[in-house]
Amino acid sequence: MTADDRREGTVDPKLLEILVCPQTKGPLEFDSARQELISRAARLAYPIRDGIPIMLPEEARPID
Repeated sequence: MTADDRREGTVDPKLLEILVCPQTKGPLEFDSARQELISRAARLAYPIRDGIPIMLPEEARPID
C-alpha cells in the first residue's frame, strides 16, 4: 500500500506498531478526529502534520 492508496487522515498500522512515546517508550493510540498520536502514560498528544508524526515532546500538547 502506498501513501496514495491510503485515505488521507489515517496512519499506517505498521507505523503505529513501531512508534512509541519518546518519553515513556509506551504505546500510542491514533486519534483520527484530531490527527494526533496519544500517549496515555505521558498524558501527551503528538501532532500529525502533512501525514508525518511529530514525535517531539516540545511539540506535544498535554491531555487530561
